[in-house]
Amino acid sequence: MSYEYGLFIGGEQRPATSGRVIEVTNPATGQVIGQVPAADEANVADAVAAAKAAAPEWAGTSQSRRARHLYDLARAVTEHADELATMETQDMGKPITVSRKVDLRSAPEAIEYFAGMANKIEGRTVPVPGRFLNYTVREPYGVVAGIIPWNYPLLQAIWKLAPALMAGNAVVLKPAEQAPLSPMELVRLAHEVGFPAGVINAVPGYGPEAGAALCAHRDVALIAFTGSVETGQAIGRAAADRVVPVLLELGGKSPTIVFEDAAVKAAVTMAFTAIFTNQGEVCTAGSRLLVHESMHDAVVSGLLDMIEKKAVVGDPMDPATTVGPLLDAEQLKRVQGYVDRARDGGAKLLTGGRTRSVSGLDSDLFLEPTVFDEVDNRSELAQQEVFGPVVGVSTFADEADAVALANDVDYGLAASIHTRDIGRAHRVAGQLKCGNVWINSWGNVHSASPYGGYKMSGHGREMGFAVMEALTQEKSVWVSTR
Repeated sequence: MSYEYGLFIGGEQRPATSGRVIEVTNPATGQVIGQVPAADEANVADAVAAAKAAAPEWAGTSQSRRARHLYDLARAVTEHADELATMETQDMGKPITVSRKVDLRSAPEAIEYFAGMANKIEGRTVPVPGRFLNYTVREPYGVVAGIIPWNYPLLQAIWKLAPALMAGNAVVLKPAEQAPLSPMELVRLAHEVGFPAGVINAVPGYGPEAGAALCAHRDVALIAFTGSVETGQAIGRAAADRVVPVLLELGGKSPTIVFEDAAVKAAVTMAFTAIFTNQGEVCTAGSRLLVHESMHDAVVSGLLDMIEKKAVVGDPMDPATTVGPLLDAEQLKRVQGYVDRARDGGAKLLTGGRTRSVSGLDSDLFLEPTVFDEVDNRSELAQQEVFGPVVGVSTFADEADAVALANDVDYGLAASIHTRDIGRAHRVAGQLKCGNVWINSWGNVHSASPYGGYKMSGHGREMGFAVMEALTQEKSVWVSTR
């Protein structure tokens, strides 16, 4: 099957002004499975103009009517779940089981959650001195730019679109050029179920062209971005020049912390899941395994045994596969570079570190699950986001040492704590400098719970009521009662 989309601008599909297209390749097979236009500055300007024209009427639409549009979209996503899951897997290599059981289970629920915000976006009355009535109202910004990554394209598109739309904003979405298909299908479905023309626009294209033009456009009132630190910094600078707010989620270097009283089997299972889910191409991947020195041998041997028995590197369309291919040759080169430098730098390679061929598939993008031991916490492997199936093991002596090691990175997105001491669990959670902490678990994300990072993992929050506040601005109104 070949997927083809035009740019979605003002309720219509159209080619790029330049006529250029982006060919979308299945990383598991190397085959071209679709194409989208490569939007340029002129296309972005048209999309922003369409959003600006549609924004006032959409902002004046009742919250309950906006919600009905979102509920219709949630139903459409549910009805097309199999197609969207297949598209997600073929587009970026995610195992089909994850696409079906995680992405497509969460997608309609997320849309419905934000639809449920109808009539909950409200102001307040402020007790002020004097003969005045002071009240506030929350209003949409107008045109919101949503720029998303390639690792969870459908969910990321929903997390950018649904709350912004419910808040009364019009949106210009820029999917990642590496994996644009499911976001484009989502936008197509939104138009099919009746969203007004111009309220949702989509301009797939390359970051330095479409992304930069979108961030620099004078009529974009807020930018919501998920991706790399480097790109986030560039977006932040562009936004600063125009003094517009930015929501940034920029990845992480998340520790999995295993204390001496942890249930070993459960901790090993979580450590395995935290780093090898979606080939480690996850912002909250548990790429640092911090283990109490007394537990080192048991945890490491348990992890290696689980890799041997449970890690199935293979065709992502096979339900038995747990580790699919990396996104593309550039991503493989990046991850392999970290592996090679860690090996040369003194970390002890316990397993993996090599690419593997998969029978019947013409792709060299499959990297074996990789474990390094004796990793120095100041090393590149411990400090930088690898974004692949690579974990480094380090040991700690006590609780204070564990917290110090966990916090001694520039990132602060997430952490996972494993202990049967409830007091310790809460003490450590309170000391970790990160936006998400999981106790005896990993990866719990829900639309009702705010999600975001500390330090170089970004600022602002996705999901929860926090994002509704971030996507609206508060106006204070004073009324004289004289």
